Amino acid sequence: MGDIKPLVSVVINSFNQSAFLEQTIMSVLDQDYPNVEILLVDGGSTDGSLEIIQRYANRLAWWVSEKDSGQAEGINKGLMRAKGVLAAWLNSDDYYFPGAISRALDCWQNHPEAALIYGDVAAVDERGRVTNRMRTGEWQLAELMEFHILNQPAVFMNRTMLIQAGYLDTEFHYLLDHKLWLGMASQGRMVHVPDVWAAGRFHPGAKNVAAAVRFGEDAYRLVSWMKNTTPYSQLGEGRWNRVEAGAHRINARYLLDGSRASEAFKSYWRGLMAHAPAIVPEWHRMLYALISLAGLGGLKRLFLGLRRLVRPVKMD
Repeated sequence: MGDIKPLVSVVINSFNQSAFLEQTIMSVLDQDYPNVEILLVDGGSTDGSLEIIQRYANRLAWWVSEKDSGQAEGINKGLMRAKGVLAAWLNSDDYYFPGAISRALDCWQNHPEAALIYGDVAAVDERGRVTNRMRTGEWQLAELMEFHILNQPAVFMNRTMLIQAGYLDTEFHYLLDHKLWLGMASQGRMVHVPDVWAAGRFHPGAKNVAAAVRFGEDAYRLVSWMKNTTPYSQLGEGRWNRVEAGAHRINARYLLDGSRASEAFKSYWRGLMAHAPAIVPEWHRMLYALISLAGLGGLKRLFLGLRRLVRPVKMD
């Protein structure tokens, strides 16, 4: 494309996360790609976020701070104003690593027909310490229907197909991104770049921690929606057991993160009964859920019993 630098739009969605907001903004401003617009949507924060936003206001394409009905409505406000060939959003506790946008743009220039371009994400804690690399695979619509989850901070969307998909569904509050990916992947292919592009922060106030038990509800709603919506209803024929097993897996995963071990194990078991290959890769989490049912006292008794077998207690 010669010297033309296509515009990329990044929406930052914020609500009472002043501890992390500035790092999120700077991670976009410090990218090595020159033609980026930032649209910042704040849900009416009262924690000092507004002062941070005003400090960077002259470097933002647009911003607003007002109450909304939830995350989906807030993000949509920014996405609907976006003008870039690619659009993305960052929640205000996540951030990009250097070079993320330029690598996404390079991929798009090689695959302009792609609906979604996505990389991998590093899980970090409150202090920014990396705790895990959240890897994804070379997935398409069939895998999304089975609840293989993209790591949202590293997803870049073809804005033309985003408009056709109708933006985020405000009726969903937890797997809202996954429903949008399903809509976009039904229009075109997805392209995965196996590099770490962004950090997703896990902390007590994050939705994926504070409301972990609610994600499964959205997963089951999505199964029902797919069964009654074209083209998913046709694509799912002969595969609904795999789709349902994927929903059970997601439900179990989040229940376990929410310290609901008993319910998590039951959900894993239902998944095994529906389609075992969807659950087997998470056998260690299922085992952890089972062991956790005993509680700390049970684990202590198990440990002491095993120790006595290996090293018998001496009797005087």
